[in-house]
Amino acid sequence: MSATVITAIISCSVSFFLTGILGFLLAKIKGTYKREKALADGVQVLLRNQLIEYHDKYTEKKFCPIYAKESARRAYEAYHELGGNGVITKLYDDIMALPEEPPIETK
Repeated sequence: MSATVITAIISCSVSFFLTGILGFLLAKIKGTYKREKALADGVQVLLRNQLIEYHDKYTEKKFCPIYAKESARRAYEAYHELGGNGVITKLYDDIMALPEEPPIETK
């Protein structure tokens, strides 16, 4: 065989091999992106649910202890970083506006 034919065969083989590897890597990246998006969405839903529970619990009690406010703040910041907003911002503001001590009951 001539050098030109051998070079053409090698060139085609390398191109075929590299195209296969590139296709495989792109499929892997796409799958990883979908998985990470699903995980982020799942965490966002859990954080949203936790903030709703905090709101319901502490607005009923009419106070929110400092440790619960700190937990709500951290959950809200993570929720917000994951792209959440809307109604939860109002609920978060309600939680933060509550007093940190229970109301004093008068008889």
